[in-house]
Amino acid sequence: MENNSHPLYFNLTMFVYIGKFRYPAFVLFLLLYTFIISANLVIIVVISREKTLHEPMYIFIMCLSINSLYGSGGFFFRFLRDLLSDSNLIARSACYTQIYIIYTYASYELTILGIMAYDRFVAICQPLHYHSKLTSRVISKLLAFAWIYPAFSVAACVYLASRLPLCGNKIPKVFCANWPVVKLSCVPTVINNIIGMFVSVTTVFLPLAFVLYTYMRIFLVCRKRSSLFKSKVIQSCLPHIVTFVNYSITVFCDVALSRIDLEELNPFLGIILSLEFVVIPPILNPLMYGLKLPEIRKCILRNLSGPQRSKQTKEGDLKQKTS
Repeated sequence: MENNSHPLYFNLTMFVYIGKFRYPAFVLFLLLYTFIISANLVIIVVISREKTLHEPMYIFIMCLSINSLYGSGGFFFRFLRDLLSDSNLIARSACYTQIYIIYTYASYELTILGIMAYDRFVAICQPLHYHSKLTSRVISKLLAFAWIYPAFSVAACVYLASRLPLCGNKIPKVFCANWPVVKLSCVPTVINNIIGMFVSVTTVFLPLAFVLYTYMRIFLVCRKRSSLFKSKVIQSCLPHIVTFVNYSITVFCDVALSRIDLEELNPFLGIILSLEFVVIPPILNPLMYGLKLPEIRKCILRNLSGPQRSKQTKEGDLKQKTS
C-alpha cells in the first residue's frame, strides 16, 4: 500500500500545457540535444588531442563541456521520454536522482566559471606569476574542490528533501526541482531552508561575487594600459564574460520561478524560462569558446580539413603514379 506521506510517484504538471505541441517539441529538443552532444564532444576531443591546448584556460573550457554533457544528459533523456508519454508521472527515486544531477550541474558550472575568472585575473593582472601560481598541482586541487564540494552539498539538500513527509505529489515544472518538492512538505522545513540557503550562498552567490570582483580588478588594470592590450584582454575574456552573464540570467530565472506559482503565469512563458536553465548554457558554451577563441577555432578547422587534405594528397599521388 502506498504511503501518502512518501508518494511513489511525482506528477510533473506543466506537461499538460504542452498538449498538441508534444511532437514538434520533441523534434526540436532532439535536434538541440544532438547539437549539444556534438558541439561539446568536438571541444573535448580537440582540447584533449592538441598538446598546444594543454593550458589551464583550455582545461577549464573542457571541464565546462564535460559538465554540459552531464547536465543535459540528466535533463534531456527524461524530458524527451515524457514528451512522447501519455503519463507525466516520475518515480520518486528517479525524481531525486534528476534533482541531484541538475543541481550539481548548476553548481559545477558556477564553480568552474569562478576558477576560470581566477585564471584570467592572474594571466592579466599578474602575468609574471602565472606559471608559478597556476601549476598542474594547483589546477588539480581547484578542479577537485569544484567537483567535490557541490557533490556533497547538493547531496545533503536532496537527502533532507527525501526525508520529508509530503502532503502532495504535484511539481509545477517539466523536470524535478528541490524547492517545489520541499514546498509539498507537511512539516516545517527550517533545517532544509537553512541548509539550502547555505549551499546557495557557497555554490552560487560566492562564485558570482568572486567573478565580479576579478573583472573589476581586470577593468582597473586595463584603464592604464594601451588599446592593443585592451583588445587582447577583450578577445581573451569575452567568451567567459558572455558565458557568465548568460548563466547568471538563467540561474536568476530559475531561482525566481521556483518561488512563484508557474501555473498562475502564462504556462508557455513559465516553461520556456524554466528550460533556459538547462538548455541555453550547454548550447552557448561550445559556440562561444569554439568560435571566439582563435586557438580552439584553428584546431577545429585543422582537424576538419585534415581528412580532406589527406584524401586530396592520396588522389594526387595516385594520379602521379598512373601518369
